[in-house]
Amino acid sequence: MIHPTAIVDPKAEIGQDVEIGPYTIVEKGVVIGTGTKIGPHVVIREGTRMGKGNQIYQFSSVGEAPQAFAYKGEPTTLQMGDHNIIRECVTLHRGTPKGGGKTAIGSNNFFMAYSHIAHDCEIGNQVVMANGATLAGHILIEDYAIIGGLSPIHQFCRIGTHAIISGLTGVGMDILPYMMAAGSRAKLYGLNIVGLKRHQFSEQTIRALKKTYRIIFRSGLPLEKAIKTIEEDEIAGTAEVQHLLQFIQGSKRGITR
Repeated sequence: MIHPTAIVDPKAEIGQDVEIGPYTIVEKGVVIGTGTKIGPHVVIREGTRMGKGNQIYQFSSVGEAPQAFAYKGEPTTLQMGDHNIIRECVTLHRGTPKGGGKTAIGSNNFFMAYSHIAHDCEIGNQVVMANGATLAGHILIEDYAIIGGLSPIHQFCRIGTHAIISGLTGVGMDILPYMMAAGSRAKLYGLNIVGLKRHQFSEQTIRALKKTYRIIFRSGLPLEKAIKTIEEDEIAGTAEVQHLLQFIQGSKRGITR
């Protein structure tokens, strides 16, 4: 159902059973998947492509032009998967040519009111961003990460899978997978044990991650030596430990400690 006051360009591709609320604007070339529900006063810009079953609440801005001085109106995209919840006043921006031209959002994510995803970000699946959480450009958020309210994240940072960041936490370097971070400038406070147990990680895996954390952050070893020590230990056979080590080795901004 499309409300009679909504403005939907005839060149937009609207799936079956899509609801579009009053005074919402959908531009040409937009793709909206089956069963999506869009509230009133939403703006969905050209270049936006979303899957099925998404929910977009009032006053959200989806696929707006990137906030980048170098952007000169080139065609870029915002691509979104299925069953995302986008609450009031959320802003999601398209990519830039220099950043690959695409902002990519997976499925089953929950973006609370006033959260912001800037250009060229890559968001996985089942990510939670609380009210006012803010991503600068070119950020990677892996699956199941949780970002607390009013927490800003610096451009080019990466947030690992199953990591949790407290509210009011400024993040300027990568947050490792499976970790907790908090503070006005982010510091690590051990493993996200509660989150790992909720997602049914085995006790063996949790013990391996705990040992990994101790070797990296509590042994006093230089990072390269700590990684070598882990690789020579039996815990290196744990898939989650391997992912954590690969995440460290792929860091460009450095890791939060």
